[in-house]
Amino acid sequence: MIKNEKDNRKKNIIFWAMIASMVLGYMPWYNFSALLGYIAKEYALSSSDTGAILSSFQVGYVIIVGVTGWLADKISLKKIIFWATLLTGISAMAFVWLANGRNSILILRLLTGLSAGAIYVPGMTLLSRWFPPNERGKALGAYTGALVASYAGGYVVASWIASFGGWRAGIIWTSIPALIAAVIIWVFVEDRDIDPEIPEADSPDPPDQKDFQQLAAPSGGFAGPNIITAGYVGHMWELYAFWGWIGPFLVASAMATGMSSMDAINWGGTFAAGIILIGAPASWIWGKMADRLGRTKSIFIAGSFSALAEFFLGYLFGHSLAVILIFSAWIGFWVIADSAIFKAGLTEMINPRYHGTFLGLQSLIGFGVTILSPFIFGRILEIYNGTVPPTEATIWGPGFLMLGLGGLLAPLSMIFLRKHKQSVLMAGGKK
Repeated sequence: MIKNEKDNRKKNIIFWAMIASMVLGYMPWYNFSALLGYIAKEYALSSSDTGAILSSFQVGYVIIVGVTGWLADKISLKKIIFWATLLTGISAMAFVWLANGRNSILILRLLTGLSAGAIYVPGMTLLSRWFPPNERGKALGAYTGALVASYAGGYVVASWIASFGGWRAGIIWTSIPALIAAVIIWVFVEDRDIDPEIPEADSPDPPDQKDFQQLAAPSGGFAGPNIITAGYVGHMWELYAFWGWIGPFLVASAMATGMSSMDAINWGGTFAAGIILIGAPASWIWGKMADRLGRTKSIFIAGSFSALAEFFLGYLFGHSLAVILIFSAWIGFWVIADSAIFKAGLTEMINPRYHGTFLGLQSLIGFGVTILSPFIFGRILEIYNGTVPPTEATIWGPGFLMLGLGGLLAPLSMIFLRKHKQSVLMAGGKK
């Protein structure tokens, strides 16, 4: 009993330390998007330039995420997460002194992406080792929710500080938290040895040890992991381009009503942060729901709700800001609600010894499309609006429609996954 109490206490400390480190460590992710109105004006960045810069960050992330996923099964997860978080803060802060044009901005955002790419997957792997499957959706959902809160924090802190201190101050004060996060990881986080237990869940018919060993990848094949990863591709196609472009869209929408440029940037940055922040409780709530409802059902519902709303969002430009915010908030909740469920479902269909490798591969493929979707969105915006700054664009419908069409891959994939035998391994048999 005493040992269990100590283990639970340690698990809770590590859980909250990981949550805190994620909230602080990923704040540099969207500080560029939050400050785009200032930076684009100073360096004369076009919509295509902006799309390329947003994509460069994703390139850095993708380059490193697969490697760190493999390393997560080989070496200390704590050390990987610590060094990645520390370097994220350092590289993000370097933007203030080294950015001097399009190419330097591309390189600096690439470096920040390379650093940040080594945090999330090792973090998910570490939490998967501490939390059994019947608690994993909730734990990973909370960790993803912390990531979302960090994105929102970066948006709002950067935009508020920049309004009176300039965009460089906004960059600095969203980079320092990553350095604090590294300290939290070093002091409070611990590794845990791999526990090759089978899924444990409050389920009528959970798989037993023999069934798990026969069905789980790699011995049971890769069809189930491949299908859920295909769904993750659709999810990621929509998610990161939406987050990257919702700020400029809201700023442009505000300016279209006659709001001044400065006020529109502050207004758009604040509400973009709020829309992203909605996803923090969404990830935890829907991750917890997936432990009860099942993985495929939860993904199907969330993916359908977000993708279908994308069809209409861009065509609301020029209408009431209240209506635009309602649609944006709806998407903001559902677009991230199922993100951790893809991770939890994947870990349950594979042998625990390969969690890091498979999570890394899933992230590598999923984040791979995030290189393309923000850039393609920017190109579509330029095709319909010309080479004006993004915040002066007036035709947004085709860009968001493109995101919704790609996002439909997530719910459609779940129809096929439910028919595959490996799906019974998820959530202790609840699919």
